[in-house]
Amino acid sequence: MNLIRYKSVELGKKFFLPVILIFIALASCLFAFVTLEHEGHWLTGMNNQVVWGIPHVFAIFLIVSASGILNIASISSVFGVPAYKPLSRLSGLLAIGLLIGGLMVLVLDLGRPDRLIVAMTTFNFKSIFAWNIFLYTGFLLIAVIYLWMMFEGRFNKYVTKVGMFAYGWRIILTTGTGSIFGFLVAKEAYDSAMLAPLFIAMSLLFGTAIFIQTIYYIKSSFEVIVGEIIFKRLRKLLLYFILAVLYFTILFHLTNLYATTHHDYEFFLLLSGNVYTYLFWIGQILLGTLLPLYLVSSKRFENCWNTLLLSSFLIIFGGFIQLYVIIISGQAFPLDMFPGFIENSTFGDGEVAQYMPSIYEFMLGFGGVAIASAVFIFGILILEFVPDSLKDEHLQNK
Repeated sequence: MNLIRYKSVELGKKFFLPVILIFIALASCLFAFVTLEHEGHWLTGMNNQVVWGIPHVFAIFLIVSASGILNIASISSVFGVPAYKPLSRLSGLLAIGLLIGGLMVLVLDLGRPDRLIVAMTTFNFKSIFAWNIFLYTGFLLIAVIYLWMMFEGRFNKYVTKVGMFAYGWRIILTTGTGSIFGFLVAKEAYDSAMLAPLFIAMSLLFGTAIFIQTIYYIKSSFEVIVGEIIFKRLRKLLLYFILAVLYFTILFHLTNLYATTHHDYEFFLLLSGNVYTYLFWIGQILLGTLLPLYLVSSKRFENCWNTLLLSSFLIIFGGFIQLYVIIISGQAFPLDMFPGFIENSTFGDGEVAQYMPSIYEFMLGFGGVAIASAVFIFGILILEFVPDSLKDEHLQNK
């Protein structure tokens, strides 16, 4: 039985470009935060109808990806598939980084973020938002403990138990994130129990796609040989999760089409020809789902790393578009406050809201990505996260 060996990496030229990009993104994020705190959120594209903008899309993408990427560690410790064990530490590190990045975007986007302490100390347990504060902070603590158990040999025997707890917690967390929208019964675009399982499937897909990008980065930058076993398993996971997201997406819209009260929104999104229609069909379905589905299922590309890398990139792009469509179009569609009556006011009631994100919103969002990247780079520099080798012969006997 081969022992798994890990290594830390040394700071060198290979980190020059990532560090520069992270620094620029963090500086831009800080500039945007200070500007918005001083000038006010009127500088953003958000308004009375669209109160969750691009920063929230970034934040939710990072948070659900954090939940999904820990699935790699769960496959090893919970489901007993030893081939994934060398990847568990990286999975835990990325989960922590993505979660911190997503939460920081939410905090920085708040007006008066100093008052977050009120929400953290005064719980209204009838609010799904209060529950999510508890779930997010709890997930961060559990992920840190889970990772510590992996490193500390004395506690390796508890990894499976902690892993099972982490697995259950992240399923509840992602369910809670989807339920933020599913419980909004006043919004035709949301108000669906299907959003919870859809968010779980999306988290698994986005997390796997990001993990594939990470493995390729490690493979190309630190001379880690990745064998056929890991490649094929990650490719197969990606295929299964694409199908899961496609299934729940179809089911979500079919359920809405069955309910008469949701017909107007479904026509608005699927057929009316607005920007969200094109984003849905071209960005989410064609580029983000069907094209990667073809690439990972075709025998023509079954041994091609570049194709797998392209597929994971398209999934990340399409996943961001999917969340943008869910979050933004659902708010842009007019709220039917008085059924049977025409609504009109100076606030734009009864009209499709216009939303154009500002540069400050993108600065905050990419700041979250930079924070997640910084946590990852700092982690692999100071601790032994990177496996020495992922050759097949190091995995087959496990």
